[in-house]
Amino acid sequence: MGAGIIGATLAYHLSQRDGFDVTLLERDIPGSGASGHSFAWANAFGKDPREYHTLNRRSLDMWYRLAHQLDTDIGIHYGGEMRWENDPQRARQLRERIQQLQAWGYPCRLITRDEILALEPHLSPGPVLAASLSEADIHIETDVFIDVCLRRAREAEAIVYAQTSVTGFVIRDNNIAAVKTTNGEFSCDVVVLASGVQTTELASLARVHIPQQRSPGIVIKTTPCAEVLHNVAIIHAPSKDEKHQHLHLRQLSDGSLRIGQGTQEGINRDDSQQHADALLDRARAYLPVIADAKAIPTPVGYRPMPLDGFPVLGFTEAVPNLYITLMHSGVTLAPLVGEMATIEIADDVQVDWFASYRPERFGAS
Repeated sequence: MGAGIIGATLAYHLSQRDGFDVTLLERDIPGSGASGHSFAWANAFGKDPREYHTLNRRSLDMWYRLAHQLDTDIGIHYGGEMRWENDPQRARQLRERIQQLQAWGYPCRLITRDEILALEPHLSPGPVLAASLSEADIHIETDVFIDVCLRRAREAEAIVYAQTSVTGFVIRDNNIAAVKTTNGEFSCDVVVLASGVQTTELASLARVHIPQQRSPGIVIKTTPCAEVLHNVAIIHAPSKDEKHQHLHLRQLSDGSLRIGQGTQEGINRDDSQQHADALLDRARAYLPVIADAKAIPTPVGYRPMPLDGFPVLGFTEAVPNLYITLMHSGVTLAPLVGEMATIEIADDVQVDWFASYRPERFGAS
């Protein structure tokens, strides 16, 4: 249930298995939830501890193979992530972080101000005390990717029901026998919850406890503009003063920009035009070339966020045929979760990579 980036990826992988009938239920339209509000930066840069970094790194590398398998444009923008700092303490922290990530085998390096300008000549970075380039990082146009996955799933005879809300479950002998929806009942052998922020509520209908934090965030859009980034996929720019957070920016194939601030775990509920205009003004200070762009405010997006911040993956003990896929880093983890969860569901094995992220760590019910 759920046709965001995780649900769509899982539907594609499961549909490729012989003997599996896949039905995907989406309460709205595919990709309209957190996937459509995400900054969509696939990375392992800020993912701690080491085990969680490695999980994200594995999945980041799997994006390239998934693109090869699908053999069409899936909305990937290559080129890496570039950032710089203008504050001495933050510059020291960045240098230390890059050193740690390099020791973990992550493809990133420190670069100079001249290298910033050589990579992105439109930038006006101001003072640069430290800078880095994480070369494997990408960003994804999630609507493009979701459309491709669902199209391939349908070609393999999966059925997708949009605007179909789940209202309950028919449970027999502790297993879900059918899913009740606004579009009738659907009998099933396995139920997969890939429902983002709705996962907690839907799991509770089966008396399974999957707690989440509330995590509102804003990523604004702009009108299309000329090519801004020639080589890198994402930039993270420092604040010009202590009153503001770091800025992050990427550009889509239609020329429009996506701009956010702070960390993706930060809280931001201001979806006003005034906030959107102010965010764009801050981006213009670093990229004067976007002077003619207009800010388009977007509604607050509530992001999936398990209570402890780490993924929830696997069958539940209380309801053995209920499989949970809940995580914050859905864009980064989609290729790995889609492939490995399919192995767990279709082949009746437990993937060791998911051992630390099982639902039972929150209690059975």
